[in-house]
Amino acid sequence: MKILANDGISDLGKQLIEAAGHIVITEKVAQDQLAAAVNEQGIEAILVRSATTVRKEVIDACPNVKIIGRGGVGMDNIDVDYARSKGIHVINTPASSSQSVAELVMGQLFSLSRFLHDSFKNMESRDFSTLKKNYAKGVELRGKTLGIIGFGRIGQSLASYALGVGMKVIAIDNKSQAVEIKVTVGNQDVYVPITTQTDLHGLLGEMDYISIHVPKQTDGSAVLGAKEFTHMKKGVFISNAARGGVVNESDLIEALNNGTIAGVALDVFENEPNPSKELLNHPKIACTPHIGAATLEAQDRIGEELAQLIIGLA
Repeated sequence: MKILANDGISDLGKQLIEAAGHIVITEKVAQDQLAAAVNEQGIEAILVRSATTVRKEVIDACPNVKIIGRGGVGMDNIDVDYARSKGIHVINTPASSSQSVAELVMGQLFSLSRFLHDSFKNMESRDFSTLKKNYAKGVELRGKTLGIIGFGRIGQSLASYALGVGMKVIAIDNKSQAVEIKVTVGNQDVYVPITTQTDLHGLLGEMDYISIHVPKQTDGSAVLGAKEFTHMKKGVFISNAARGGVVNESDLIEALNNGTIAGVALDVFENEPNPSKELLNHPKIACTPHIGAATLEAQDRIGEELAQLIIGLA
């Protein structure tokens, strides 16, 4: 089987797939040339991350494709139901990147709390004593409350880290359930019970930090927007490492400017790969280019999991 890993694949994943007798092609194909390249090269499996989309038009144009794989969790860049209706296997790796995304969010929360993202940009060009005064009102994470909206694998992994640094956790999900969160302390595992809540609006005012981990909504609506911001505690910090669009960016800017929100970390954007300049230039927003799963360890886990799934299907 010929496999096009259009957004790349780890060396480990490639080696495992090739050891099973398949051919892995990693040369990037432009989106508008994808269908033609797949047909010309006899590709039977397409692997993507977040950059390449596999929509109905590509699926219809490539009748020989048997597998579409997403290296990561969300599959909103693939027309999953349509592909499956055509008998195509659609696979992803939901567990492989949870820890990496959770660690990025923790880094964002620490960074926002001490203004690291903004101070780094200004150290060379501004007066030291002025900057010291500007960044003198940092806050500590320990003892603060983190609201996690969406309590799947990533949300639970984040909860483990947050509990480990002494934060309180409120978990929001679409149904109430009891979850045991493993927190590793030295050589010991401690299990902390958390019951997910469904009343988002009623609990927003208790959160000092908020991290969102939900898929892109089917109707395109935002999970956090102007209505939700009015329920939040003044000075809250927000992280979005889920999907662009789950936070309304225009409402977000307004809430930052009126002081409701103290700082925001964004790893995803509504208009990727061309985020709004207003977001990129805002002094209270720390931006990263969709790197939640971009660690060497996560990419190896993703590649290995994709390899196992493909080998099992081929």
